[in-house]
Amino acid sequence: MDYTVGQVAALANVTVRTLHHYDEIGLLSPSGRTPAGYRTYGEADLDQLHRVLAYKELGFPLEEIAAIVSDPDTDTMGHLRKQRDLLLSKVERLRGMVVAVDRELESRRMGVTLTPEERFEVFGDWEPVPGYGEEAERRWGQTEQWRQAQDRMGSFDKEDFARMQTAQAEWVRELLAAVDEGSAADGERAMDLAERHRQLIGLLYDCSPAQHVGITRMYVSEPEQLNFLVSPDLQRPGLGAFICAAAQANAKRMGE
Repeated sequence: MDYTVGQVAALANVTVRTLHHYDEIGLLSPSGRTPAGYRTYGEADLDQLHRVLAYKELGFPLEEIAAIVSDPDTDTMGHLRKQRDLLLSKVERLRGMVVAVDRELESRRMGVTLTPEERFEVFGDWEPVPGYGEEAERRWGQTEQWRQAQDRMGSFDKEDFARMQTAQAEWVRELLAAVDEGSAADGERAMDLAERHRQLIGLLYDCSPAQHVGITRMYVSEPEQLNFLVSPDLQRPGLGAFICAAAQANAKRMGE
């Protein structure tokens, strides 16, 4: 089956002007003609366009794409395998960037200064917008808890920080599972989760059960604070209230 330039543009979600440009630079030229003399694209042309757009999505400039797709030693299967390898590499790089951004966010929230090597080792020269820790320092910078956190974090290395992130991620996973399964906020499971959260905080500064209740109340009165603990896209309705109620039940269990 042959396709007009308009049909191909609609299929590939590109403009007719783009297809004309590819034709002008010799990257992709229609190979057929209608009885009226209009040029048309065949199945082989569509395969070529697919390859061009795939490499373009991967960030290759058109000049380099032209050299790649015209390689006589690479067939369609070869191009697909190459594109798959490049995409997997890109996925891994993006995952690494997510980890790096999460590390930067957490370090700034906790007042930790990562070394330049630690900040750039995963994702090259891209840097997230700074300034995430200023508000926390403004509000709590004069407290004993803040001073304790600064002292303790000063002795942490990269592995310590990574372990804390892993522990928090596991705690969040179990918290969400408890909520999704309908666990009672004042039940043993929820109280145990609250106690683990208090102990995670205790890695940074001394946190009594009563103080823990005060911290978790912010998750209700200032919902944006919950975002530092649980990513917004993972939150459930009433999650902050659940954590606060569990902390209250745990404090009562511990005699406070």
